[in-house]
Amino acid sequence: MNLETLGWDPWFEELSGLQGRPIETLARVAAVDREQLLLLNDTGAFRAKLAGSYLYRHRQAEELPCVGDWVCVEKSPDDDFGLIHAVLDRRTSLRRKAAGGPTEAQMIAANVDYVIIVQSCHFDFNPNRLERYLVMVRDGGAEPYVLLTKTDLVGPDIVADQLSRISALGVTAPVLTLSNVTREGIDELKQTLVPGKTYCFVGSSGVGKSTIINELIGRELRETKDVSATGEGRHTTVRRELILLRNGALVIDNPGMREFGILNAEDGIDGGFIDITDLASRCRYRDCSHTNEPGCAVHEALSTGEIDRDHYENYLKLKGESAFYQMSYAEKRKKDRNFGKYIKSVKKGMTRD
Repeated sequence: MNLETLGWDPWFEELSGLQGRPIETLARVAAVDREQLLLLNDTGAFRAKLAGSYLYRHRQAEELPCVGDWVCVEKSPDDDFGLIHAVLDRRTSLRRKAAGGPTEAQMIAANVDYVIIVQSCHFDFNPNRLERYLVMVRDGGAEPYVLLTKTDLVGPDIVADQLSRISALGVTAPVLTLSNVTREGIDELKQTLVPGKTYCFVGSSGVGKSTIINELIGRELRETKDVSATGEGRHTTVRRELILLRNGALVIDNPGMREFGILNAEDGIDGGFIDITDLASRCRYRDCSHTNEPGCAVHEALSTGEIDRDHYENYLKLKGESAFYQMSYAEKRKKDRNFGKYIKSVKKGMTRD
């Protein structure tokens, strides 16, 4: 195994050179278990911890290493644990708003090439949630795929209707369908996984992500449970983990996520709602909010049925969430700066005394 096998490429090569990091100190984060990290490099897998100096300088949760990151680590053959001193800049990221506060971000994965958004055709299909995922994937710089699972639990007409509804949203990402029972669609999924590229699976609990990962691995590495009486699976994945497949592709499994709070994601919203973004360029006013202004091309398209009302309302909702995050983050930064100034003034006063 070498670094190229783990997703290293010329982009990271140039980055490490610019940051002055020798390549022999680099490893990729495969899993995070509280204060310990599982790393992979050309010597294999080993455990590591964050250096105290790094923790002192980086206190925000999104600054800490997550699955998929490339880190600079110090470890001798006699050490039980490596010591992480730095994290390379991320090419892409997947993050969401952490529960409990409007300004905190939770990292899900880093340096992901493709994010496979998994929804079950049976009970879990939700176009609004799908749009939310698409926004965050595009905002982080990765490319999305949509995967509809459990097609064996519904009729062909329902699958066709769901595919039609996805198309009506203006989704340009590839859409795949799959059944772990009949195995229909599994070969097509496998053919999309390219060696050296990293794929992150996201979706709600019970949509079949761990079963799919096991199929891709070729053995029962991820624990799965029988489906419930409703036909839905039960949550089994408890941590994120980077796994190298036999064909050379890398996959990241994730615990189920129903909540996917929006951060500052203006670019992702524009990319995820291309139909509305294109219409907005024809509005009479450049700062049109697309709510009640005269000459609004978006509203005209809404009245004629060119765009779906649920699609439009979800667009406004996500724009509102993004704006609220920006405002909350700006207020927090202002409070932090004011508090910093207060501390400095107190210290100056103590010095004079």
